[in-house]
Amino acid sequence: MTDQTYSGAGKSLSVAPASIPGHGLLAGRTAVITAAAGTGIGSATARRLLEEGADVVVSDWHERRLTETAELLAKEFPERRVGAVVCDVRDTAQVNQLLADAAAELGRIDIMVNNAGLGGETPVVDMTDEQWDQVLDITLTGTFRCTRAALGYFRGAGHGGVIVNNASVLGWRAQHGQAHYAAAKAGVMALTRCSAVEAAEFGVRINAVAPSIARHPFLDKVSSTELLDSLSEREAFGRAAEPWEVAATIAMLASDYTSYLTGEVVSVSSQRA
Repeated sequence: MTDQTYSGAGKSLSVAPASIPGHGLLAGRTAVITAAAGTGIGSATARRLLEEGADVVVSDWHERRLTETAELLAKEFPERRVGAVVCDVRDTAQVNQLLADAAAELGRIDIMVNNAGLGGETPVVDMTDEQWDQVLDITLTGTFRCTRAALGYFRGAGHGGVIVNNASVLGWRAQHGQAHYAAAKAGVMALTRCSAVEAAEFGVRINAVAPSIARHPFLDKVSSTELLDSLSEREAFGRAAEPWEVAATIAMLASDYTSYLTGEVVSVSSQRA
């Protein structure tokens, strides 16, 4: 037994901890992450997978932000390969091309992280068909398109793999103005369970994370401060999650530490419901 002391001992969990160093969980692996530009969970996941030893291809529909993110990550991790592919998950052809380009860039794909999603705050009585369709198309159907493309790749490659989807506690929890997003995320949970059963024959595991609230600059820009503060205060630790805390759970699910886990939704929250 070592004489080391946990660095967080004695500290209040209401204070966000610093990101922990990598432990080589994904050494030699390759990964594709959608919606990975900017400051949210996607870019945090790309960074965490790199910290754990993986090479990555990051993807997003916003080319400028994607290029900036990829350049930043490549500078931060010069020993790793970092590729970037523009992709709109609403377009099947672009999704299929993402997988093809990533496989060519990395040599193989071991991990697919489906992070793309879109929210909003609109009561059902005022919600238009267009608002409903847009959120469902990106958040649920986009995850389906990426899962389908990844499974097609894994079936042909024959070396197995892992898919991790980003769901949300709103797939379980009711929240005003979030019917379209909650319905989409509940769908992601169901898609995760059903596709995992089908993927087992290809040697592929499929799981999902369900964050409650992970606060970052882009979320602060598109949501009211009052709402975000209120949601954060309801958590057991009195704060929102840091994006890296969600990303660390994604890395765990992508690693061999969860070799017997599939079809599960892991709540990254102090409150499942």
